[in-house]
Amino acid sequence: MSSATPTSARVRRLPVVGALRLGRPSDVWFKPALSVVAAVAPPSLLLMTLGRLDLAPYTMAGSLCALYAHNRPYAARAKVLAWVILGMLGGLAVALVSASLTRNAVVLVTVGALLAAVQKAVCDATRVGPPAHVILTFVSSAALFVPQTPGQVPGHLALAAAAGVWAWLVGMAPAPLRPHGPERRATAQALKAAAAYAETARGGEEGGAGARSAAYAAVHAAWQTLLAVRNRPSTTRRALERLVIRAEVALAAPADADPARLRSWARAVRGTGRIPRTGDPRREEDGLRREEDGLRREEDGLRPDGAGPCRTDGGARLDDDSLRRDGDLLRGRDELVGVAAERAVAPRPLWSRLGPLAPVAVRSALGCALAGYVSLALGAERPYWALVTAASLYQANITLTWSRAVQRVVGNLVGVLLFAAVAPVAQLGPLALVLCILACNFGAEALIGRNYWLGSVCVTPLALLVTELPGYQPTGELVTGRVVDTLVGALVGFVAAVAVTNRRAGRRVERALTTVDRAREHAARVAADPSSTPAALEAARRGLAAAVVDLRATADAAAGEWWQRALPQERVVLAEQAAHRTLAATVRRRGLLPDLGTTSTYTYTEGASP
Repeated sequence: MSSATPTSARVRRLPVVGALRLGRPSDVWFKPALSVVAAVAPPSLLLMTLGRLDLAPYTMAGSLCALYAHNRPYAARAKVLAWVILGMLGGLAVALVSASLTRNAVVLVTVGALLAAVQKAVCDATRVGPPAHVILTFVSSAALFVPQTPGQVPGHLALAAAAGVWAWLVGMAPAPLRPHGPERRATAQALKAAAAYAETARGGEEGGAGARSAAYAAVHAAWQTLLAVRNRPSTTRRALERLVIRAEVALAAPADADPARLRSWARAVRGTGRIPRTGDPRREEDGLRREEDGLRREEDGLRPDGAGPCRTDGGARLDDDSLRRDGDLLRGRDELVGVAAERAVAPRPLWSRLGPLAPVAVRSALGCALAGYVSLALGAERPYWALVTAASLYQANITLTWSRAVQRVVGNLVGVLLFAAVAPVAQLGPLALVLCILACNFGAEALIGRNYWLGSVCVTPLALLVTELPGYQPTGELVTGRVVDTLVGALVGFVAAVAVTNRRAGRRVERALTTVDRAREHAARVAADPSSTPAALEAARRGLAAAVVDLRATADAAAGEWWQRALPQERVVLAEQAAHRTLAATVRRRGLLPDLGTTSTYTYTEGASP
């Protein structure tokens, strides 16, 4: 069990200038930007040709699903996109039916707030995002205030579903060309982040803590991507897993890491050629398999025969450097087998993941409802703008929620100025309007990776232009309404976030860490006991693997809250690594999985068959 001293409770500062600082663009910023344009353009242009551009908001609801799952392997992306489309259709159906049954604005705002809470909780529980629940909430909330009749609902849903199918095809289009593209990108990012941390730590430069945190986050993201597909891993993914473990080794011993080599691996992984070798296969498999027990004892300061030094098969004494390198390789092999064991554990049921998110759902429902009610009291014609603004604020903790509020307000205020400049061009005709919408879609996705406020500069005119699809409206009224609703939504939404805190998040992580420690100790005892039965080994293995999965989910859900202990992020990562090695011991003892690391793991090309 970990003996780390709990961190003290603290209040996080609420940044202003720092929230607006621009970051580096994503390496693949153009992929979601081009995808959304490819998904939106054909349905919109077709409707324009038919003279029914007033129906474009419904097709755009389905087209916007192309924004999701760009970081997922294609096998997982296919499922995620399908569920996103179904979720979008479900929320849209509730909104359209509600709009067809009543025009009471208070009732509609209440329905929109409840939908927003459900969408937020489900997206957080399933880790769907970016853009997570915001797009779904925007679609359903806007539909609530579009006049409907019950007879029109099926046709409008059919349009959204058809566009959603097209968005699915757009999202899956790159798969034949680069079947392992997302996994390669995530692995390359982990290697680059580990190299940056190794350089910072070796040179004693300032910012070492930030580089370390970024490297741990990149490695964690790489594991999430690689574990997203739960079937038997291909040789491609196994080789990528070995490279991620190399990044983990660099984090554990940055002084011994070679940043140039890590970056070289990262460059090679990003392409479509062979995955680089991470070591001599014969050394790792033949030699290390025979030396495993001796190396483990030597690392603990023991000698295998109780008298003489540990020796290799050739009788040469192992020096400290080679011993450390070989120990790292052994631990890497152990973690790889442990990862395979973790992959075999079925995900937790959705209902069990939703339970801890109850405070987040209550916060979303309360904040969105109050924002909509205040907007109505001020005479707004489109209270869903305030509702969506409140919904977009809620992040993992109050500090991030505050930053998002600052970003949203600044981005929207600049965005309405951009809309005022673009509106005369968009009003030249239907084609000009569609082209402006496509340009805003591209700009939003191209810029939002640098900072949310910069993307909002394009999202705001996009939302205002969509309102003009059924017919042009006075620019001044749209600008004034959007500014007021943005301020109302940001203020009321943040007050609700402060009022409904999630104080239990930190305790859940501590309990999850304790559970993993106990499960690991139990599994280690069972694996070391010669009299352990296969049933006991299997129970211990699956219990530990399930505990690791639960720890990751709990840590993700509780990335931090106001007025609580700072989360022990490094303890979470170290506990996962130790658990993977223990899982490897139980797997080998049980004989459930073969040894990994054959020559084919190192030498294959993109798209090779498993």
